[in-house]
Amino acid sequence: MRDLNPVFIPGPTNMPDRLRAAMNIQTIDHRSPDFAESLQPMLEDLKKVFKTQHGQVFIFPGSGTGGWEASITNTLSPGDKVLVACYGMFSHRWIDMCQRHGLDVEVIECEWGTGAPADLFAQRLATDAQHSIKAVLVTHNETATGVLSDIAAVRLAMDKSAHPAMLYVDCVSSLGSMDFQMDAWGVDLAVSGSQKGFMLATGLAIVAASPKALAALEGARCTRCYFDFRDMGNTNKNGAYPYTPPIQLINGLKASLEMLFKEGLDNVFDRHFRLAEGVRKAVAAWGLRLCAQTPELYSHSVSAIYVPEGFNSNELTDHAYHKYGVSFGVGLGEMAGKAFRIGHLGALTDVLVLSGIATIEMAMKDLDYPIELGVGVAAAQEYLRSTSTAKA
Repeated sequence: MRDLNPVFIPGPTNMPDRLRAAMNIQTIDHRSPDFAESLQPMLEDLKKVFKTQHGQVFIFPGSGTGGWEASITNTLSPGDKVLVACYGMFSHRWIDMCQRHGLDVEVIECEWGTGAPADLFAQRLATDAQHSIKAVLVTHNETATGVLSDIAAVRLAMDKSAHPAMLYVDCVSSLGSMDFQMDAWGVDLAVSGSQKGFMLATGLAIVAASPKALAALEGARCTRCYFDFRDMGNTNKNGAYPYTPPIQLINGLKASLEMLFKEGLDNVFDRHFRLAEGVRKAVAAWGLRLCAQTPELYSHSVSAIYVPEGFNSNELTDHAYHKYGVSFGVGLGEMAGKAFRIGHLGALTDVLVLSGIATIEMAMKDLDYPIELGVGVAAAQEYLRSTSTAKA
C-alpha cells in the first residue's frame, strides 16, 4: 500500500491520475497530421508559462540537464568565458558542465543558503571592459538549499553595467510552480523539465530561447547534434521532430498545460506559496531553521531544513522511508547529513502537505528529536485553515 503515499521530494513530483492516463496512449504516427496539429499549439502554450512573447520554445527528450547542455552548446564556443555563482549543488553542476564543454568558467563562491549575488555580478561585469564574459548563469530555485533568487535583480545589475552578456536561468524547479517572467526579466535562455511543476515523468527538457540567444547560433562552435536548436526549430515549423519524439510524454504535457491553465497560473503560484508557508510554520514550531538565510530567499517549491546538532538528517529520511513508506529529500553536497528537504510543489493540496508534515514529525519523534509531537501539524493546520480557498 506504500505506493499510495505521496512523495515529498523536490522532483520528480507526484503525478495526477489525469496525467498518468494522458500518457497511457497507444503509439501514433509521429509524422501524421494529428501530431503536427497538436505540437505547435503546445509550444505556444508553453510560452505563456515562461511568460515570453518573443522567445522560442524547444522540447527535447531528456531531463533538465539535457536542456542546459542544449543551451550551452547552441550559443557558446569552447574558450568562451561565462560567469556563474556557486551557492548550491545545482549551480555547481552547471559549472561542471560548462567546464566539460571547454568553456572558461569564472566562479563567484557564495555561502550556501544565500542566493544569486546581483551586487557581485555587477561589480565583476563593470570591470569587464572588453566584454569577454559571454553569459551569466543563474539558478532561479536552488533545490539543495531551498533558495529562490531574484532574477530581475540580476538583470538590473547587468543592465547597469551596460554589459552585453546573455542571461541563462535554470528554472527547472520553479517553472509552473512560481512566477517566471522571461521577457520582463530579460532572460535569454530558460531551462526547465517535465518532472517538477508540470507533474509528469522525467523525460522532457523544455527550453525557451530569446531572439538574442537564437542569433548567437551563428557563431557558436560547441559540438552538438541531438540537441541542435536549428534541427529542432526547422522541423517544429512543420509540426515534426528531427528524430522520433516521446509521444506519450508530449501528450502528458498537453494535459498538464490544460490543468495549469484551468486552475489559472496565478492561482497555481498562490497555492504553492500557501503550501510552502504551511511547511515553514511547522518548521518554526519544531524549533528548527531553514537553510535559506532570509525570508526573501524562501523557495515556494522546496524547504531545506537543518536538523539539530548531534542528529543526522540521512538517518531521519531513511527512517521515514522504511517505517512510514514516505520519501523526503536528503541533504545534498554541503547539506549532506545536516539537512533534509520537504518538496511541496506540483500536484499537492493542503491535505497532502499536512500528511507529509505529520509523517516527518512522527519520524523525528521516533528518533528522539527535541520536538513535541503534533506542534508542527497544528501550526500548519492553523495557517492553512485560515487561508484555504479550496472549492468543491
